[in-house]
Amino acid sequence: MNATIRVPGKQTIRENYEKYRKLFSVILDNIQEKISADISLNPKPVYKSRIKSFDSYYSKLLRLKPREASESDGLVCLTDMIGIRIVCAFLEDISTVENQIKKKYSVKEVEHKGNVQNVKEFGYESTHILIEIPEECKDLSSVEDDEIKKLELPENLVCEIQVRTILQDAWAEVEHELIYKTEFTPFDAPLRRKMASVNASLNLADIIFQEIRDYQTKLQREVEERRMTFYEQADNITDSQNKDLNFKKEEHKDINRVSPFVHGTIDDMILAAIHAHNSGDIPEAIRIYTEILENENANDSTVLSVIYKHRGMAYFAQNDYEKALSDFKKSSEYDPKSFRSIYYEGIIYSVMGNTDKALECFNRSLEINEFQSHALFRRALAYYNKNEYQKALNDLNAAESLGLNSDECKSLHKKLVEKFDMGL
Repeated sequence: MNATIRVPGKQTIRENYEKYRKLFSVILDNIQEKISADISLNPKPVYKSRIKSFDSYYSKLLRLKPREASESDGLVCLTDMIGIRIVCAFLEDISTVENQIKKKYSVKEVEHKGNVQNVKEFGYESTHILIEIPEECKDLSSVEDDEIKKLELPENLVCEIQVRTILQDAWAEVEHELIYKTEFTPFDAPLRRKMASVNASLNLADIIFQEIRDYQTKLQREVEERRMTFYEQADNITDSQNKDLNFKKEEHKDINRVSPFVHGTIDDMILAAIHAHNSGDIPEAIRIYTEILENENANDSTVLSVIYKHRGMAYFAQNDYEKALSDFKKSSEYDPKSFRSIYYEGIIYSVMGNTDKALECFNRSLEINEFQSHALFRRALAYYNKNEYQKALNDLNAAESLGLNSDECKSLHKKLVEKFDMGL
């Protein structure tokens, strides 16, 4: 250290630092509350906050800002005085959080720590974001301590946001204990290789978790599209049977198709089948569904229920109602709680003109899950066709209260009002 620099004594700096600790605690709580409200992520991340300990602060101050400390009577700020760690479940969540912070906060600096470019090295990984303290977080009106209110917040104070995955956070915690908080660290090659191997395994696990999530997201998107297409076809048939309701169809919106990858497993066969189904290649979809059902490894009742349900939808797309009905029945046999399979069975009965059977299925489905807006609407339609208008209105109101606000609902509501106006 330069001999001309006279840093104030450690005790003086400590006293000054401790005066601000309570103020920083209030500010940090305000920032964490705001960030947790601003960040939209599923699953929700875990938030950890900390104020830098004095010993760490003092050591870093002497290393980085000795001259400033010697020339200032006030508190000399470091960039990591206060910090919030956001621990996410998946790798893609890190960039999501970073982008949301950039949009909603004044960002001074972003640093991606870690050996991103060097695949031969493994170590600490994290995204560090420095933000200015939001004005609303400086509000001390709720603070009762007058000593805190008298303090002026340093102008150059920032908050460091660290964003990591759960596994990155685990590694950072362990690495900190083994290396940075001990006097002796493992210098010999075998120990370093062991540590590198552990971190490499954690990195690989993060990548695998992300790949599994990507797969599930693609599969879910295809399943949702398959379900909506099934509903649309059922609605088109129902429309022709209830011409007086004058249903108007919404324009069909396509989705970005996903292609199956790594063939062979049942999961990949399911994705391939649903992809073919959504792409309009119904015979190919049925072929793959059937192949899965005949696969000796497909012995899980839940899996069988799902496959029968989707093959039933494929048969429905071919207007083969008998086979569709048979598959929906088998689906609910393998999984008696599969309320959608039972609901779909009711749709088939409706299309086939068997209103009583349809009502029976809708009732069973709603007994399992009463919060099905579409099932309530379908049951309302069945009641309407049986001239049970009060029951129809009750179900329609329940469907609308759950958020269903389609042209079909409005049309049925109008017809029911007309029936009541005519005294039934």
